[in-house]
Amino acid sequence: MDLALLRTFVTVHRAGSFTRAAALLGLSQPAVTSQIRTLERQLGRPLFLRQARGVTPTTIGDELAHKAAPHLDALVEIAETGLDDESSLRTLHLVGPPEFTSERALPALTELTGEDGQGFALRASYGNAEEALEGLSAGHHDLAITTARPRGALLTATPLCDEEHVLVAAPRWAELLGAGKTHRKGVRALESILAAKGAHALEGVPLIEVHESLPFVSRYWASVFDSRPGAPGTVIVPDLRAVLACAAAGAGLAVLPRYLCASALRRGDVVALHDPVVPPLRTYFLAVRTGTLAMPHIARAHEWLLRAADDWR
Repeated sequence: MDLALLRTFVTVHRAGSFTRAAALLGLSQPAVTSQIRTLERQLGRPLFLRQARGVTPTTIGDELAHKAAPHLDALVEIAETGLDDESSLRTLHLVGPPEFTSERALPALTELTGEDGQGFALRASYGNAEEALEGLSAGHHDLAITTARPRGALLTATPLCDEEHVLVAAPRWAELLGAGKTHRKGVRALESILAAKGAHALEGVPLIEVHESLPFVSRYWASVFDSRPGAPGTVIVPDLRAVLACAAAGAGLAVLPRYLCASALRRGDVVALHDPVVPPLRTYFLAVRTGTLAMPHIARAHEWLLRAADDWR
């Protein structure tokens, strides 16, 4: 069986579309279609069901992809790194959310990049869960950190850690919301007010978020107050580190991962306005293409991140 046909087949399987696969392979769509038809004739079985938007693999197509993909990935890895000693340093392509990847994953993984004989080169990129899993499936990344567990057998995910979310603001907001008391007493007073009024006690306070849909605030409001935010965001900035900076400057309330704002909380730049019995949590997953943990550099990075996560809890 022609390896070029298998490579095209696996790319289509991962991309879910002849058009996207053609762009990834640098081929025309008719060429991709022709190669898939040739492979189907050789096997005597259909590999994909054509739909209005993209293609869906048949049972035979899924089985072939799961058997062939890890071996093709290994061959590509050999071709990229070469066989001589000078080319033995493999490259790990990592993708994840910008804040978590920058603050936690990269500091942990850079400890491995310089290890004699066991290290690897590291290339990191940022993306949301959908972008990360799509890029991983298409072969652009080796390892993805994502807040969504992938479906299907093509990708394998392992829980990495849980992230606690905290409602924070500059101290002056604790004083204002806590019946004008100094911020420490204000926080205690605000707890009583929130217990009595719920999220209504926070109405009229500016909200700082990463997106117009208020993903962090909405999740917190639903989990803690069983309600929805009553107003749109006042400051929208697409980076949680910038959200923290705006909150510390007094721009309003924000919901942030505890790991990201822990130092600011210790310094008193921001204060936690609420301490719910069950804080909202979000789970991170480590995702790889099924079978690629057989590659030593991917397996080592995967294991190292899981070990590092023990200290993140």
